[in-house]
Amino acid sequence: MTQQAKTISIFSIPVLVAALGYFVDIYDLLLFGIIRVESLQDLGLNSEQIAQKGLLLQQWQMGGLLIGGIIWGMMGDKRGRLSVLFGSIVLYSIANIANGFVQTVDQYMVARFIAGIGLAGELGAGITLVSELIPKEKRGLATSLVAGVGLLGAVAAYFIKQQFEWRTCYFIGGGLGIILLLMRVSVFESGMYKNMSQVKNVKKGSFLMFFTNGKRFKKYLLSILIGMPTWYVVGILIIFSKEFGKQFGIQEPIDPGRGVMFAYVAISIGDVLIGVLSQYLKSRKKALYVFYGITILGIILYFTQNGGSASYMYFICALLGFGTGFWAIFVTMGAEQFGTNLRATAATTIPNMVRGALVGIGFLFTTLQSSFSYVTSGIITGVVVMAISVVAVAMIDETFGKDLNFYEE
Repeated sequence: MTQQAKTISIFSIPVLVAALGYFVDIYDLLLFGIIRVESLQDLGLNSEQIAQKGLLLQQWQMGGLLIGGIIWGMMGDKRGRLSVLFGSIVLYSIANIANGFVQTVDQYMVARFIAGIGLAGELGAGITLVSELIPKEKRGLATSLVAGVGLLGAVAAYFIKQQFEWRTCYFIGGGLGIILLLMRVSVFESGMYKNMSQVKNVKKGSFLMFFTNGKRFKKYLLSILIGMPTWYVVGILIIFSKEFGKQFGIQEPIDPGRGVMFAYVAISIGDVLIGVLSQYLKSRKKALYVFYGITILGIILYFTQNGGSASYMYFICALLGFGTGFWAIFVTMGAEQFGTNLRATAATTIPNMVRGALVGIGFLFTTLQSSFSYVTSGIITGVVVMAISVVAVAMIDETFGKDLNFYEE
């Protein structure tokens, strides 16, 4: 095991496959938001129906992510990291291709639900595999590289949308997944997992174990809470940047799709740099605090706009994206908190629980609007989210350089 870890570079085939897998994952995850209006118009829906059905489709996809996160996480600990890494690729590739053939909204919902299940497994399995293969001193750099490359999938989705009609965009996503499967022959299973699979009486992949022990539940909950700012920024500030722009008196119409593109370019850069920063500081937590500070600065600039221009809004979207470019470190910390027999379950469910937390964040935002203005509701929501996450980082264990070769009992 030790010998294997020493021979694995952060630029090795397993890291590359995990990164490209996450690239296709993010491409598909963000593609629906980018082509939502065009695709539903093509299916014959009017503006009011598009708003209603678009939200419903998003909820079906989110439901698939939540369910898939639990299923794939448990499978990753029971059957191996590679089985999940490539099983998820197969499922979301098929779902992508099916998306290109849908003729009704009901068919679209089923396809997005299946895609959501498939998408849920990719990042957690990839981060777990890379974390266990790479020497602990370089683990953060490798997982940051995975996320940095992967998040560029959102940028690819935006530009491919400019060149192709929506059905072709889905076919391209499916094709990318199939190509990725051909690279699997060069990837090998984690040595830690192989060693664990030979040990008897070790309970593997039990999702309920997170809730049967107080200390373990605390670690699991804190691991989820530290990732919440990402989806507040993307799911509220950037997705609704058009509506906020009107409130700020910006005359030019804001294109949320362009805001997402700028944000994800910056998130990709941030995800790589936070790995370098964490390596320099020898701390995951200190690096997170730095990026939280950048996020808070971005939020302040966002809500102090008065008039201004669309270009300035896109600049702030990029700054917010950079500040929330801690996805890789956040998921890596989740993986590092738990033993080999629960690691894939943790790394796969935690990011999907954070994605699901957008439902609660959105509920808070809309509920506040009954008592406060649209802008004030956004500010209060941001204060609540950031306060929770800052406290969560303070309470969670530092994991930089942690030996991962242990089991949960």
